[in-house]
Amino acid sequence: MPDERLTPRPPKRKIGLALSSGMARGWAHIGVIRALKRLGFEFDIIAGCSVGALAGGCYLAGKLDSLESWAMSLNKRKIVSYLDMRVRSGGLIGGSRLMDEMRKYIGYVKIEELPVPFVATTTDLITGHEIWLQKGDLAEAMRASFSLPGIFPPVKIDGRWLADGALVSPLPVAACRALGADMVIAVNLSADIIGKSRRPGATVPTAAGFDLMQLLEETDQQQKVSLMDSLTRRVFRRDYDGPSMFGVMTSSLNIMMDRITRSRLAGDPPDVHIAPRLGHLGLLEFDRTEEAIHEGEAAVMRKRPELADALQVLAQSTSELPEQKS
Repeated sequence: MPDERLTPRPPKRKIGLALSSGMARGWAHIGVIRALKRLGFEFDIIAGCSVGALAGGCYLAGKLDSLESWAMSLNKRKIVSYLDMRVRSGGLIGGSRLMDEMRKYIGYVKIEELPVPFVATTTDLITGHEIWLQKGDLAEAMRASFSLPGIFPPVKIDGRWLADGALVSPLPVAACRALGADMVIAVNLSADIIGKSRRPGATVPTAAGFDLMQLLEETDQQQKVSLMDSLTRRVFRRDYDGPSMFGVMTSSLNIMMDRITRSRLAGDPPDVHIAPRLGHLGLLEFDRTEEAIHEGEAAVMRKRPELADALQVLAQSTSELPEQKS
């Protein structure tokens, strides 16, 4: 296999990787990381939001292979099995089953123990401030970062109730810059979503990507006792000519994240902007792992010339640095 590596990173310069939110489209981050590694990139800083925090954290903890294996094992019924419906818990989905799964693969790892600085972005529900989690339990930080309001309950850390970082910073370029990155590669999973969240010929959004209500109704009787109360039915059932409550919530959050991302990128653009084309994937289609990973890799290769140019600019700026006195 030919050597795909680009020119090595110049010395004394740091490369940051910013990984965006995107729910099921987040598996593309696995492909992006693998492709960048094949090109010879090493990351000095990683900042992630929501599923981007999950992918970035697992990579730094040496668990990216485990994350990929688990993602490849998912099917629609397994996805439904993780939806522990708890409408009175601050979100439609309790999240404890997903947290148990994360613990099984990651265990208890401290962010401070990771090989390079890592940030999981979250939002303080009281103040609205963007909160960067840079220490403490990695799994808990990732769980807070993907606590999408209304879907997952917020997480209490250090006296703050924290929700999904996508509310204020879906693509944390600024976090990479603040931690000293001279070059930032940003992976944006929201660049291709507007107008894609419905089936051909349909007039309403299909947020999940498949008929979630039908799958819930086909679960065994024991699960129905906990899942299928009347309120849950109202949340997920869709009228013939209108979206469900769940569809309205998730589609609205999608639009909000897209607009916030565009605004933040205008004020603080990355050096390289990688945008996988996955707008056709539903938010809960976590079973389309292979497709998402493949597109993540393809998105990197489409940006190969731009990545090479960015490294060249970085090398030129390095040559202009004053020599350090011994």
